[in-house]
Amino acid sequence: MMNHRPYRHIQRRLSRQIMVGNVPIGGDAPIAVQSMTNTDTEDVAATVAQVHALEEAGADIVRVSCPTEASTVALKEIIQAVQVPIVADIHFHYHRAIEAAKAGAACLRINPGNIGSRERVREVVQAAKDHGAAIRIGVNGGSLERHLLEKYGEPCPEALVESAQEHMRALEDEDFFNFKISVKASDLFMATAAYQQLAEVCDYPLHLGITEAGSQRIGTVKSAIGLGSLLWAGIGDTLRVSLAADPVEEIHVGFDLLKSLGLRHRGVTVIACPSCARQQFDVIKTVALLEDRLSHISTPLTVSVIGCVVNGPGEARMSDIGITGGGNNNHQIYVSGLTDHILRDGDIVDHMVAMIEAKALEAEAAA
Repeated sequence: MMNHRPYRHIQRRLSRQIMVGNVPIGGDAPIAVQSMTNTDTEDVAATVAQVHALEEAGADIVRVSCPTEASTVALKEIIQAVQVPIVADIHFHYHRAIEAAKAGAACLRINPGNIGSRERVREVVQAAKDHGAAIRIGVNGGSLERHLLEKYGEPCPEALVESAQEHMRALEDEDFFNFKISVKASDLFMATAAYQQLAEVCDYPLHLGITEAGSQRIGTVKSAIGLGSLLWAGIGDTLRVSLAADPVEEIHVGFDLLKSLGLRHRGVTVIACPSCARQQFDVIKTVALLEDRLSHISTPLTVSVIGCVVNGPGEARMSDIGITGGGNNNHQIYVSGLTDHILRDGDIVDHMVAMIEAKALEAEAAA
């Protein structure tokens, strides 16, 4: 595996560390990537199948909505059937939070302002203490408390942060500190400003997200801008990329964000040219097939796929395995940055997949 000195080292905000199940959040722990199921939680088989798909994609944590008593009953079965820590998503009914804690949820996602009275918050916190669950304070621009909307006139970063601080004090008053915080909004300017302000006034771990970001394409763009700018500034301990798409895609985009910033490395990173008239093979088709067939590899590797000799050799020198298109079907293959052999008549995808899988096994054995 090629290792290069980064041109910039991101200095992460120093936060206290909590545990969500067996996953550390904050401190010097890797930034955790999570998603949320969109199945009916009461359908145990469907929900377990989706959690397994998310686990296979690399999810560190998975959130499951628990709006009904039947869903918290199902939650216990779901937790027993999966490996990844499960966060129970609770919005209004404090009984659901208590039931989810008893069912084995690793974390309860709540908005204390929606839970109700201080006594109800106290009961939820006690359940979390009794059953070893963490809590996520989930502040959202679309569900701010009335007194804050009256004070500020509309949702804004200051209102989000003040809401978070009020909820922080509510948990601290109950001698509970095993929590993380999110201040999400669909407006990326509002969300990023809120996270920046919150990062300055507390040391709790922060869960990043641009809520309701949109479809796979626009949601990825908005998340890359919003979450990327926060991560670049060292802010964020866990994240969810919210997409109106298959939840597995949220995991892929989340890891791609972290890989792009050098904050975490998982799986194969393909460096590819956009292709032009100089290409000596179909770059776009080749890359699409490679990414699909290499999705099972978790070992960090860099692969370059360049259609001609203009940038191909240079990119290959910084890759674990690379291919540069050559005339008359003479494509140069590179291994660990060095020229290795010419591929003349073989299938490019099959040839590259076999080499990359072998390289991954070699790296795993050496680890």
